[in-house]
Amino acid sequence: MFAKKMFTRGAALIALTTASFSTLAEEVNIYSFRQAFLIEPIMEKFTQETGIKVNVLFAKKGLIERVKREGELSPADLVLTTDISRLVKLTSQDLTQSVNSDILNKNIPSQYRDPENQWFALTTRVRNIYSSADRVGPVDVTYQDLATPAFKGKICTRSGKHPYNVSLVASVIAHEGEANAKVWLEGVKANLARKPQGNDRAQVKAVKDGLCDYALGNNYYLGKMLANPKQVAWAEAVSINFPNQKTTGSHVNVSGVVLAKYAPNKENAVKLMEFLSGDVAQQMYAEVNYEYPVKVSVQPSKLVASWGQFKADVLPLAEIAKNHEAAVKLLDEVKFDL
Repeated sequence: MFAKKMFTRGAALIALTTASFSTLAEEVNIYSFRQAFLIEPIMEKFTQETGIKVNVLFAKKGLIERVKREGELSPADLVLTTDISRLVKLTSQDLTQSVNSDILNKNIPSQYRDPENQWFALTTRVRNIYSSADRVGPVDVTYQDLATPAFKGKICTRSGKHPYNVSLVASVIAHEGEANAKVWLEGVKANLARKPQGNDRAQVKAVKDGLCDYALGNNYYLGKMLANPKQVAWAEAVSINFPNQKTTGSHVNVSGVVLAKYAPNKENAVKLMEFLSGDVAQQMYAEVNYEYPVKVSVQPSKLVASWGQFKADVLPLAEIAKNHEAAVKLLDEVKFDL
């Protein structure tokens, strides 16, 4: 059971098993792929302002299957995810319902929400290319460059099947078509310094250790490493680069939220969704997790801002997400992880 390994307890954020989830009017229940400690301060603030208690069930995997299995009896009001692929999966499996909210539509740019109002982004994160600060320095680089001969034996990355990389491949398909994306993937694979492995932080460590000169990684991991005394040296060993600034712009993924199809506390859930898109929660997201607020008027943290401004890919995420299955297929075809 999830209850054995994943819960934290606070004044407003209470992690419970399904059996003890409540459907009282003053509560709202969340299934979360986002770690509880990251969202706890935000949920506590929501409770302070509204009097609505937030119950959170956290797990790294299996929540979509759980919601589907529970069906109409599910206590879940909202599902929080860490990437677009899970948002689309929830929607495609008919586990969500639309939310027509002027507040959400005002706070969240159209490219970061579902055209049918089934899912909404809450933060954005860039798929950056890190380079060795000593051996390379800052570079003007594109994702396409990673497949060129100049990068032979110089790239580290986590599994191609990880949602962050699947989304990147899907964006390449959206811009260039499947045939060109396959050629690109083959080129990137040929340039890898080692078999895909580990997480994004492990790639930065590999750059520090001299195993490679370039690594794919989300922007917020740099902030997390700088905040971790044991990993500061890793972070200081790399430069953070925003790819494709002269072409399509950097690929951006999102964390997001959906309203569960059978939400027992729908009204409270929508209030929480609107709160999460507002100034207070958006600023807290920025400061706590080094992500970019989805609400344009809210500024990133000082650390994140110090990395510089960048141009993001303007292609709607809904268009990119249509290519996720094709992206997984290509990754299998080129045997990227083998």
